[in-house]
Amino acid sequence: MTLSPQHCREQAVRASVSAARREAAWTVALGLAVPVALLAGWEAVARTGAVDTLLFPPPSRTFASLAAMAGDGELGRHVAATLGRLAPGYAVGALTGSLTGFAMGVSRTVRYAFGPLFAALYSVPKIATLPLLLLIFGLTETPKILAVAITVFFVLQINTLAGVRQIDARVLESARSYGASGFRLLRFVLLPGAGPAVLTGLRTAAGLSVMVVVAVEFVASDSGLGFLIWNSWTLFQPDRMYVGLITVAALGALLSAAVALVERWLLPWRAVRPPLFAPLRAVLRAPAPRP
Repeated sequence: MTLSPQHCREQAVRASVSAARREAAWTVALGLAVPVALLAGWEAVARTGAVDTLLFPPPSRTFASLAAMAGDGELGRHVAATLGRLAPGYAVGALTGSLTGFAMGVSRTVRYAFGPLFAALYSVPKIATLPLLLLIFGLTETPKILAVAITVFFVLQINTLAGVRQIDARVLESARSYGASGFRLLRFVLLPGAGPAVLTGLRTAAGLSVMVVVAVEFVASDSGLGFLIWNSWTLFQPDRMYVGLITVAALGALLSAAVALVERWLLPWRAVRPPLFAPLRAVLRAPAPRP
């Protein structure tokens, strides 16, 4: 019995989709199995008394504390305080850093004027600027927001400048010869060309901004996740301290995922297609066989 070409194509699609599903399921299972196994091992070791539970409480106790703090609203208040400093600082730093990077990328004068200064300032730990900011603005929210903004600024400035500099000079010359300048040059040449580098900088800055805002809250705040971690350590409440650490990790992961979604929306040609639908899409786009 001879199978028709259409039947062979359908069998190939089913086999490819089945293999893609197995691979996707294996990837998800492997990614979940490692942390689950570590938590289970930690729980078992803690219950057997092999470690001091005063220092390393079992995960079950930590998650019970997390549920209790989330239930009474305490954890939500700390998260809201951290986000209230993180969001404006991240936005201001990203906007000013990317615009500065674009200006330095297209203007040799601006690049030569500010390049050495930014190179010197970049090497200064951003948390070290907090005492100066506190001296200028006092014990307000402004120094905490500015500490985040300064961190994000330098990451975006460096990445944007690198993205603009890697654009082919002939493309910029052609755009200028056709009258592109100012906003038109930014929109149609610089943004598409430097977009991947800018979004990479946004993802890098997301993690760094979380670290900086938590460090700032250690020493200059009475609220926020950093305060929760530091205060729990001071009062010797390790389960609450681990709740803060887990929440900080989740916050950083969510911010990175949000930037990844923005990248997928702005740069769809760089997005990685889900393996589940890749073979099906390839077959459907293939030309039909001739009879």
